[in-house]
Amino acid sequence: MSFTLPGNSPLAPIVLDAVVIGAGQAGLAAAYYLRKRGVAFRVLEGAATAGAAWAARYDSLRLFSPAWASGLPGRPWPGNSLRYPTRDETVAYLRDYAAHFNFSVDTGQRVTRLAPASGQPGYAVHTAAGRTYLARYVIIATGPYAQPRVPAWANQLPPAVAQRHSRDYQRPAQLPGTGPVAVVGSGNSALQIAADLAATGRPLFAAFDERTSAIPNNQLMWTGLTLTGFMKVPRHTAPGRWLHRQPEGVVSGDLHHLRRLGNVAFIGRATGVQSGGIIQGAKAPTPPLEAVVWATGYRPNYPWIELPILAPDGFPQHQRGLTAAPGVAFLGLPWLDTRSSALLNGAGADARRVVAALLAGQ
Repeated sequence: MSFTLPGNSPLAPIVLDAVVIGAGQAGLAAAYYLRKRGVAFRVLEGAATAGAAWAARYDSLRLFSPAWASGLPGRPWPGNSLRYPTRDETVAYLRDYAAHFNFSVDTGQRVTRLAPASGQPGYAVHTAAGRTYLARYVIIATGPYAQPRVPAWANQLPPAVAQRHSRDYQRPAQLPGTGPVAVVGSGNSALQIAADLAATGRPLFAAFDERTSAIPNNQLMWTGLTLTGFMKVPRHTAPGRWLHRQPEGVVSGDLHHLRRLGNVAFIGRATGVQSGGIIQGAKAPTPPLEAVVWATGYRPNYPWIELPILAPDGFPQHQRGLTAAPGVAFLGLPWLDTRSSALLNGAGADARRVVAALLAGQ
């Protein structure tokens, strides 16, 4: 591939074979396979370092998979492979991974526009820092959807009730007071955050859907998942379509721990708000609350993509990561191909397949 480099300005476009947007696990795995194929590329990261999205997560976060099942291609985790790494260990691993392979990661380059290149094949990637990158291939690896999603009735809570989405929660001291707090959500992050808050001794109300399945999380389970290939079943197969319809389970040990705490009450799935700062659960209401943490997931937010690869609802349109725009692909999305696609242990397989397909012109 070649582009004509216009002018000699210090801010003239940077011409490459490929651009990877995002320096999390998916973007770094893509970089690994682009490097192996001899492709000239750069990874664009809006923050100051690789792995920055992990650094913004809550302090008490631990991976839900052991280190041996969480590595990126070409570099296993250091240290005890049986441990469940912490947030800070994960950030350190990703930074070390990028440094070990000496990937070209351009930090401070938040992408503001992805559009067809003017007058030549390929695409122009523009950043808030004023840079433009021209490339034949673009891999969008900004991770699972990043726009917080909360119930429509959340705005009915009075202003005195502090509200924070799990994306912006890091530690209990961020929430005011010592009185009742609710965590709304039925996923693993909701359980970890609830336990974090409950450890302060304040009354904790878990708005958790009782229909959510709970599964063990131990070395035996991960060995079984690995040997059976359960986490690698492609979504486009009949078994994969069935698995995709099943709700995500939570770690049974975390759920049982939370149920044993004397200052925690489970109120069932949150259904609405009552006057006075009360959240109604399927089983019971909370008392008047001082704060709420919404661990209720995310929705897509791609206003910077000017290509016909988004559905009317904003979700990416792709086939196992590949889009209708030749040379453009997604990585790191939930169920991009398998249940593990958005996880550390799924990034490598998806990146290998997507990079090979892009370079083959598929």
